Amino acid sequence: MESINNRPRRWISGVEPVPELLSATGTQILDLECRQQPAMLRKLIREYSADREIRFTMGKLREAAALNHGPVLFLGMGASFCSSISGATYLETHGRPCFALDAGEWLHYGASVWDDAALSILISTSGESAELVELFKRRTRGARALISNNALSTCWGLAENRLPILAGPEYGNATKTYTNSTAASIIAAAEIAGMPWEQDAAIAAEVLSANLERIFSVRNELESFCRGARNTEIIGRGAAYGGAIMSALCIREITGHRAAPHTGAGFKHGPNLDVDGSHVAIIFALGHVAKLGVKLAEECNRRGGKVVLVSDLDREPAERLLPIRIDAVPEPWEGITSLLVPQALTLAMAERAGCRLPPRFEYSVMEQ
Repeated sequence: MESINNRPRRWISGVEPVPELLSATGTQILDLECRQQPAMLRKLIREYSADREIRFTMGKLREAAALNHGPVLFLGMGASFCSSISGATYLETHGRPCFALDAGEWLHYGASVWDDAALSILISTSGESAELVELFKRRTRGARALISNNALSTCWGLAENRLPILAGPEYGNATKTYTNSTAASIIAAAEIAGMPWEQDAAIAAEVLSANLERIFSVRNELESFCRGARNTEIIGRGAAYGGAIMSALCIREITGHRAAPHTGAGFKHGPNLDVDGSHVAIIFALGHVAKLGVKLAEECNRRGGKVVLVSDLDREPAERLLPIRIDAVPEPWEGITSLLVPQALTLAMAERAGCRLPPRFEYSVMEQ
């Protein structure tokens, strides 16, 4: 199909949507794509374990990191930056200097020290982000790789080392592309570190599948508990901090409600000071720092704020505490599973008050 000016339509991922999707609302698209996440994650795990080209690329990344003791960089923007945090967290906890960085900031302020990096993994779902395109055009001594959902994109054509996101076309908020690009980042980090990842990935996929429907089934209760908050803070540590940023993006893009992400320490030593009855905090008490999340929840409650406490334990609810259990996963896979609760909240808010983000079926012009 062609546009009025006879140029080819730039469909998302190069795939023309079926007519039923073209007429779907933003709320319907969000619901559909959230529920597609487990299947898309399982597909990625299968391919990353067996596909020859992907295995060859992983070997090249591992070799590049072994040849140079400089840091490994994960670079992305928006949801892609959020995805990079899990990969960086994995490598940091396994003894390799690694940083998750905003690609736009790096382009304008970090390029002068780029040669110090052993390996840079750039993440762009579309593969058309202007900043990422520019970074691929620049020279650096270190190796570079791309994680993208679009094999027809400009970045894909410029990159020497490519890893597909394999999430299929996505028309709403970053749901399945965030899930799969986060998984790709974790797997790449594990490969670089020489660590096995298949069993951990399988557990994460099973937990995502087993918990999604249960958590989405209580979304109206979740929305009712959070309704009326002037301030919604989402708090996580480690990989779950990436989930917190992505959660805030999801809520803001879909509903227009202001939500802000924080690390646990950043919240405790700043925004925690003005917590009152107008606040709702969604706290991810997950991983080896879970006790710190529980402690922060208790402090928010003492100050009069409401807390949605996401943990892997069953807890008793209270007037200002709504506990939601999500099964434990190996670190840093909580960067994926933590997002189920904010996604469920966002869907309930959109079902009640409407969706502010219309589905996007074509790429727009991307510029800095």
